[in-house]
Amino acid sequence: MKEFDYSKAMAELDEIATRVEDPSTGLDDIDKYIKRSEELIEACRKYLRTQRRKVESLGDTND
Repeated sequence: MKEFDYSKAMAELDEIATRVEDPSTGLDDIDKYIKRSEELIEACRKYLRTQRRKVESLGDTND
């Protein structure tokens, strides 16, 4: 399984936002971009939850 790259996901979300805001983007494309952004947002949330748990577990060992 490929390692998740948070920075790349955020860059793709930024690109999607730009495309969705472009008046020349068709509705079918907007639907595709929204679905992709939902996937990316969920992956980012999962990544951040995992990182938070790692940080919290490090804090627990230093007590």
